[in-house]
Amino acid sequence: MGGVNNVTRFALPLDLQLFAGEKTEKATPKKRQDARKKGQVAKSMELPSSSILFGIVLLLFGYGSIMRDKIENMFLFTIHDYMGMELTPSTAATIFGRLIFEGLLLLAPIFGLALVMAVVASASQVGFLITMEPLKMSFSKLDPIKGIANLFKLRALVELLKSVLKMTVIGLVVFFTIWNSRDVLIEMGRWPLIHTFSYTAKLIMTLAIEIAVILLILALFDYMYQRYEHEKNLKMSKDEVKQEYKNSEGDPLIKSKIREKQRRMALQRMMQEVPKADVVITNPTHFAVAIRYDPKKSEAPVVVAKGMDYIALKIRQVAEEHGIVKMENKPLARALYDQVEIGQTIPADLFQAVAEVLAYVYKLKGKTTIT
Repeated sequence: MGGVNNVTRFALPLDLQLFAGEKTEKATPKKRQDARKKGQVAKSMELPSSSILFGIVLLLFGYGSIMRDKIENMFLFTIHDYMGMELTPSTAATIFGRLIFEGLLLLAPIFGLALVMAVVASASQVGFLITMEPLKMSFSKLDPIKGIANLFKLRALVELLKSVLKMTVIGLVVFFTIWNSRDVLIEMGRWPLIHTFSYTAKLIMTLAIEIAVILLILALFDYMYQRYEHEKNLKMSKDEVKQEYKNSEGDPLIKSKIREKQRRMALQRMMQEVPKADVVITNPTHFAVAIRYDPKKSEAPVVVAKGMDYIALKIRQVAEEHGIVKMENKPLARALYDQVEIGQTIPADLFQAVAEVLAYVYKLKGKTTIT
């Protein structure tokens, strides 16, 4: 026992509130919507650029020969048509204008494809999103101490590792591609110039395709990592979930008080109808149902109040205070309580039993019997 007491004496108290702030809960739809409005979405900056590069490389692979022919024709046309002309400011402007126009036509497919790839890559990640929130001026962004601290965050380290990995992979691809072509490159010194240019162009295109594919694969992995980071950053603590529920749905305590107040008001209104009843049918203690019949307002008797236990007692007390006839009929009281809501007329299967009760009450009061 002494050992147990010693352990108990030196045991540290465990405060469960320390774990209340841990972000273990998935983000709610509202949290995701608010983050999206602020521009906080899972987005890889690598995916658009790598997609553009991949698209341009593929375009050049299929469009390269056409571009080469157009460039040759452009220069041949310039040499044949303009070299014999007298060089004046006017002719110089004409030549350069024509060359610029031809160059823009040549590059238009590349620029167009780059734009399309950028839009598709961005839309596939975040959909249609326009927000000015990230552009708003914030003095916290200008805090030098906070900026230095950000350099040592895990995210900054990950970005550095990504850059190192990317450069390493590209370097290895370039090295092994050239290394595998080393024998041909050595022999190129004996080749005609046109063959040298042709092989060099093919080698460059091969490198471009390999690099574009690798960068695209790395960008896809980066996008998956960004989604993981985004989900982790959006996680909420249990207290945050509760607070959001309070803010959006209302404080449960306040809502329960409102419902309680509404119940009291409904009970008060119901009790105000008891003095207008013709009869109160009882169980005699567990159920009480107050009935009123006014031929001018309804074709059948109407339940104006009902209740069980404490409310049944209150109905009987109010009825007694106002001289309302009380009649004990256990089966009828239970059937009326179960089948008829307040303000509804008596159903056909209970009409005969209720009519007999009302006939008895009217006989006591000297009224006309219900028909």
